[in-house]
Amino acid sequence: MAAKNPQSPNPLSNLDQWDDFIERRYKEGKSESEFRQYDAQANPRVAEFYRNNHEKQTVEYVLSKEKLYFGLTRGEKSIWEAAEYLNTLVDDSDPDTDLTQIEHLLQTSEAIRQDGHPRWMVLVGFIHDLGKCLCLYGEPQWGVVGDTFPVGCAWSDQVVFPQYFRTNPDANVPEFQTKYGMYQPNCGLENVHMSFGHDGYIAEVMKPYLSDEALYMLRFHSFYAWHRQGAYQHLENAKDKAMLEWVRKFNPYDLYSKGHSKPDLKQLKPYYDDLFAEFLPDKISW
Repeated sequence: MAAKNPQSPNPLSNLDQWDDFIERRYKEGKSESEFRQYDAQANPRVAEFYRNNHEKQTVEYVLSKEKLYFGLTRGEKSIWEAAEYLNTLVDDSDPDTDLTQIEHLLQTSEAIRQDGHPRWMVLVGFIHDLGKCLCLYGEPQWGVVGDTFPVGCAWSDQVVFPQYFRTNPDANVPEFQTKYGMYQPNCGLENVHMSFGHDGYIAEVMKPYLSDEALYMLRFHSFYAWHRQGAYQHLENAKDKAMLEWVRKFNPYDLYSKGHSKPDLKQLKPYYDDLFAEFLPDKISW
């Protein structure tokens, strides 16, 4: 059997590893001391991922990616077409799951639905990871997944693996190393440039169609330093404080909704056809 080419890995390879790491880190019932154990030796691949992420997510990088993607110039797709596109990321070499990406999305949305939450929140559950199609656009994993954080101001020590920020070029920019940096006190998180990834991208895609509550869930669901550790409150405004409850309400479904049973797509599709039609046009710009 020919050896795999290390220069051209499957773009999904190890994506789920970051999700599993986050789930373990923030597992309900763990004490502060337990979930703050970030052992680079115990999790060398995760540590290397965050080393790249923290070193390369500069203000310049983030602004360039926002300019590249937030104009939504990558064509139009329906939600089903976007999900099928994401399905091409399935890692056939992963022995631990035979679920497609669509089935993973349905696990999240169905858990939200079964708990009786509003229909718009069920929709958020289905679409929240669709921005991972950035991997198919050629973006590296460290620029697609993982915890997010503001750029352009001092980094909080509540961000995972904060020691890796030392090699970020912005560490040498005095303006970016103050409490507020390039922002004003209580400017509001919607006015803050977050590290680039699938969260911000899918929020931009959905901005014309969904409520603020939904958009906060999309944009900030990986901003754990804020919604779990309470960091960056000096950038919050009144709207952020009101929306925080919704982000926290969504978080358990993002972390803990993966199950062992496959959702029945054929049976569920009519419900989701109606759901998508209620909130979204047939085709959406990506």
